[in-house]
Order: sequence, then structure tokens, then C-alpha cells
Amino acid sequence: MEIEKKYLVNQLPKDLDSYSSFELEQCYLCKNPTIRARRKGNDYILTYKSRVKPAGDNVKLCMAEETELPLTRESYEHLKEKADGRIISKTRYYIPHMGYQIELDIFHGDYEGFYLAEVEFETEEESAGFRPPSWFGEDVSGDFHYTNSYLSSR
Repeated sequence: MEIEKKYLVNQLPKDLDSYSSFELEQCYLCKNPTIRARRKGNDYILTYKSRVKPAGDNVKLCMAEETELPLTRESYEHLKEKADGRIISKTRYYIPHMGYQIELDIFHGDYEGFYLAEVEFETEEESAGFRPPSWFGEDVSGDFHYTNSYLSSR
């Protein structure tokens, strides 16, 4: 089970180059449920993701079941040709913050200049106690407009 919060970013951290990063490219074959093919460096992954939440009153939290399977480069390239919408490309940075790991995505191509940050948690209670750094903007957790699958179709 994946429990995460997602934020817009007001400004990039000043020391961004000091954090580890890698390039991501991903395409979507289906949006409900989400079926994604991704290139992460030299790794290729097929992901099946079904949304479990938001539900009830907690619309500020994303929860999903996620299954990943390895792909070959050839399989990835074949699936990429069948993409439903835009191919998303971005640089992902891993930034430690108070015992958590922030995944900061800096988008390229059609979304150049757009930034999103995500933080994953073990429990809903843990997510409720999270205090974001000052460079975070609006909490957009649970808003489908900020999912990569939605962005690929815009």
C-alpha cells in the first residue's frame, strides 16, 4: 500500500545539485486502472496501480495498491509506441527532510518549469503529522489534476 502526500513547489531548494537525481520517462497505456511503462535510467518497469483512496473525509491523502514488473528495453520501446497521450519526462531528486525522503520532480518537455514534490508514509497517522519544508507550496494530495496519468492526457 502506497500512502503519499503531493505538493506544488513554490521555489526550488538552493542546494539542489547536492542531492542524488536521475532521469525518468514514462508513458501510460491505460488510466483506470493505471498501467504505466517507465524508463528509470537503464531500468524499465511496467506498473499496475489501482487507487484505494481518497475516500470519506480524507481527500488530502493518496493511497494506492501498486505492482511493478521488470521490462526489457525493447519491450519498453514497443509499449511506448502505444502510449495513450503525452510521454512524461522529468528529473527526480531525492531530498531528505526530518526523517522522510522528498521526491522532487522537475518536469521537461511540454511541462517545462512545472515542479511537484511527493512524500511517502508508512501510516495515515504519520502523514497527518508531516510538516513540509518552507519551499513547498499548496498540498494537492488527492487532486487527480496533479497525477502523471492526468498530465499525460492534457
